[in-house]
Amino acid sequence: MSKAMRQMPQQCGRASVTSGEAVRDLASDEACGPPLEHPGTGSAKPKVGTGGLLEAALTRQNLQAAWRRVKANKGTAGVDGLDIEQTAHMLQTSWPAIRQALLQGRYRPSPVRKVMIPKPDGSQRELGIPTVTDRLIQQALLQVLQPLIDPTFSEHSHGFRPGRRAHDAVKAARAYAQSGKRVVVDVDLTKFSDRVIHDILIGRLQRRIDDAGVIRLIRAYLNAGIMDGGVVVDRHLGTPQGGPLSPLLANVLLDEVDKALEARGYCFARYADDCNVYVGSRRAGERVMAHLRKLYTGLKLQINEAKSAVASALGRKFLGYELWVAKGKEVKCAVAHKALADFKARIRQLTRRSGGRSMAQVVEKLRPYLLGWKAYFSMAQTPKVWRELDEWLRHRLRAIQLRHWKRPRTIYRELKALGATEDVAKQVAVNSRRWWRNSDGLVKTVLTIAYFDRLGVPRLS
Repeated sequence: MSKAMRQMPQQCGRASVTSGEAVRDLASDEACGPPLEHPGTGSAKPKVGTGGLLEAALTRQNLQAAWRRVKANKGTAGVDGLDIEQTAHMLQTSWPAIRQALLQGRYRPSPVRKVMIPKPDGSQRELGIPTVTDRLIQQALLQVLQPLIDPTFSEHSHGFRPGRRAHDAVKAARAYAQSGKRVVVDVDLTKFSDRVIHDILIGRLQRRIDDAGVIRLIRAYLNAGIMDGGVVVDRHLGTPQGGPLSPLLANVLLDEVDKALEARGYCFARYADDCNVYVGSRRAGERVMAHLRKLYTGLKLQINEAKSAVASALGRKFLGYELWVAKGKEVKCAVAHKALADFKARIRQLTRRSGGRSMAQVVEKLRPYLLGWKAYFSMAQTPKVWRELDEWLRHRLRAIQLRHWKRPRTIYRELKALGATEDVAKQVAVNSRRWWRNSDGLVKTVLTIAYFDRLGVPRLS
């Protein structure tokens, strides 16, 4: 791959940004602050002078950085069946022709490979996996487009943006609730990624960049189709999730709603297609919901009425968290009930007692998930819940350990080796078949928290 990169001239693009302004008027229980200067259409329109963006994306330095990111993300092969190493070998000879086709507007992306990802609730989410070559090209485009477009996005947008994360959206929600805005307009879009109208998205993108080659290539990616069961199905709607460009394109489209909300001074937080608006009364919430329906209808997007609501901000799930009021009227964060249920379901899957795996193998699978889950929900201010989850998890692990030892004689011998008294080892061994009940009794004095610490099981509390 590096050999192919040496053949590319280094170029760079320059950009300039303009802005507009508008006036708005609204009721005090809806307003978040002073009105913001903003284009009257409700959509930011800083059209950057971006001639040569495609050439900038295809420079050797940019492509090498893109390749490092694609390689670090790993991922599977696309419809061509080539993994990262095989693609690198192929590009050593094929890249000059691919680059020339890109510059001349002749390049046709491969269809994405359809993959269904199971969700905790039993449903499935569709992903479209591009080929490694197309992931490289999309990543190279992203690295050039994002510095130009991202600064024009709303400050209330937190999803898939450099230096921002879901925690920022949750912190904003907590601050709004603390300020007294205890009613939330929770909007859920029906299959957002499958319903995006290509012409509308391209139109919004053209307002921001002025490069026909980039626009043509992005439209080609949108129209590339999806391979399902060996058959390529044309796509005239949607932006398949799975490519590096998809989150940026989603933000380009939804920023129009953000700017319309900003123009009216609303308090809101958006992460991808999850948007919560915080107001001071239910009546104000109904007005905001009606306004949002008009905005999304203008983009040909559909609100999921069953999941959307005007409700109390306290106890309403947002990005896996929910808000509650502690003593002193302080608003705090907790893990939402559904997120806790999903966590337990995943732990049960990872700690199946009939899996035939050693305790070391169970912990090896469990550890990354626990560390990631703990890091994401680090803002939760519910120490009792953390302690209960720790106890429940170690209860399951003790049951697995007893199941592995299985026979009374083995249980007795292993417990004695771990320092158990004669009486404890005998009583646990006698009840060897009662895995779950036995694992919450005397065996806790031997298979202690320190024992699981030595195995490498992270503590949640």
